[in-house]
Amino acid sequence: MNNFLKNRKSVRDFKDKKIRDETLKKIKDYCAQLEEENIQGGFQFILFENGERIYKSLEGIGGYAGVMIKSPHYIALNIKDNREESIIYGAYFMEKLITKLTDLNIGSCWIGLKGVDEDTKKELFQISEGSVDYLLAIGYPVPKNPFVGDSTSSRIGVEDIVFKDEIGKSINLDELESRGLDDLFYYIRFSPSSHNKQPWRFILKDDRVILLLAYSPDEKPNLADAGIIMYYFENLAKAIGIDNKWKLLNNPDYDDGKMKYKYIGEFGI
Repeated sequence: MNNFLKNRKSVRDFKDKKIRDETLKKIKDYCAQLEEENIQGGFQFILFENGERIYKSLEGIGGYAGVMIKSPHYIALNIKDNREESIIYGAYFMEKLITKLTDLNIGSCWIGLKGVDEDTKKELFQISEGSVDYLLAIGYPVPKNPFVGDSTSSRIGVEDIVFKDEIGKSINLDELESRGLDDLFYYIRFSPSSHNKQPWRFILKDDRVILLLAYSPDEKPNLADAGIIMYYFENLAKAIGIDNKWKLLNNPDYDDGKMKYKYIGEFGI
């Protein structure tokens, strides 16, 4: 999992080649399995095999600043209700799906659709209920030029995302090491986030870790980022012998005068 996180790359260039039928069936079956695994409900995965139709309909309006990723297939994340936990766990299981796709040697890339109007999305995805704000482009990656280095994203330090008892109170890194949590927080920084904002903040308090999302007063917290970090945190914790699950919180947001922080959940350690 450590290696997977450090080397996890979104694929933006796909071969113009459809995924083999037997592999597509495995993907469909796994999507169904994840929906059953999610006891909270509230979302569904929809696989679109005709990627050309999706791409042409969203070209210029979908993706980051209207730059749409072209791929042979797409998987839509349909949030069937407006509950925050549906968005969080939809992203959680989408990232679990990405891990499976990587095992199948299939590349993937998150695509945001929040700038696309609801009528367009409902007609395109043929859904009668819910909303699709995210797609996953999937396919065979175009081979990379071995003479061109990969671009890297800077990562904020452990001391900037982990605090003791409350936001803003520094934690001694020796304490993380003595509790066996230093590697977990080192590697969790490599988790993906929207526009690489790395909004996660953790408070270490007694026998639990509290997760918050930092956001500026003129924006809203991206709940998909919460689901993604929760998935990787659970798996990294499990790798060091802590087999537990997040419990969602409903605390009021915290405001330190510069940033706001949304409470997401707590994790027993």
